[in-house]
Amino acid sequence: MSRMRLPIELPVTPMLAKATTGVPAADSVPGGLSYEPKWDGFRVVLLRDGDEVELASRGSKPLTRYFPELVDAAREHLPEKCALDGEIVVRSGEPGSQRLDFEALGQRIHPAESRVTRLSQETPAEVIFFDALALGDESLLDRPFRDRRAALLAALSDLGDAPFHVTRVTGDADVAQDWFTRFEGAGLDGVIAKPLDGTYEPGRRTMLKIKHSRTAEAVAIGYRIHKSGEGVGSILLGMYDDAGRLRGVGGISAFTMKRRRELIDELADLVVRDDGGEAVTGETDRSRFSASKDVSFVRLRPERVVEVKFDQLEGSRFRHAVGFLRWRPDRDPESCLLEQVERAPAYDLDAVLAE
Repeated sequence: MSRMRLPIELPVTPMLAKATTGVPAADSVPGGLSYEPKWDGFRVVLLRDGDEVELASRGSKPLTRYFPELVDAAREHLPEKCALDGEIVVRSGEPGSQRLDFEALGQRIHPAESRVTRLSQETPAEVIFFDALALGDESLLDRPFRDRRAALLAALSDLGDAPFHVTRVTGDADVAQDWFTRFEGAGLDGVIAKPLDGTYEPGRRTMLKIKHSRTAEAVAIGYRIHKSGEGVGSILLGMYDDAGRLRGVGGISAFTMKRRRELIDELADLVVRDDGGEAVTGETDRSRFSASKDVSFVRLRPERVVEVKFDQLEGSRFRHAVGFLRWRPDRDPESCLLEQVERAPAYDLDAVLAE
């Protein structure tokens, strides 16, 4: 990346968003707001300088080697020199009923080059672009979003069959509210609101995000010790499927240090112990993201129900970490069924991308 000659300082951190509880009025900020669907994939700043292409992630891990099909497509279809902000996504389903597939996207992060190559053909990725940081030799960071959006549209006006899209936008809060509800069925995550007069501020939370939030009851089936070695790091959750099997569905990890220590005592009576009185442990499946992490956990008898806050259940797992609301001593663990979790009505991804 350091060899690139772009008119912005590298590496660059994408501009971020802070959460708000509802779609704000269009005139709630000077100059007004622009709304767009919130895509749930891997955030990426795509950098191109001639034949050199980098997929820079929000974190420290570059994504370039995992998506060779996007690198090839960028060389063929994108401006010779550019820095574009977007989201890498993978879709699944039959034509006419497709949706974002975050699980398939996660599987694209794999250390074996042969598997990377195979998955690039089996589950090809796409990028939804929603901002431009630089085009040619011009930095757009100090330009208002309305101008950056116009420049993005002009630069990507002829993409043909490339795996690239420019997200749709609206200035109407009622339309944004409709998108918030309707597009969830295609796997989207909510709505983003951007000040039309706002400049691009790397790493700062100057946008607003409105995300889906629901509640459900799940069974506590285990916990991990916090990385500090003290207290509960995360509580593992389960729900029962149609066959009566208890399936792991995700976990809760956002606790204060004081609460982590309290949970050790609260959960002590539920710990499964062997004949010698030692706590029985297990391991969750390793993934590309946890290859070097401790995935062991202390098993709990599935007797305590917890109410959690979540955004989406994809397949049989929560897409993101969920939030602790309260224990539910009034609920039977067997009543925590996957089939009872509210899911969004299906909606076709192509309909979201269509203007």
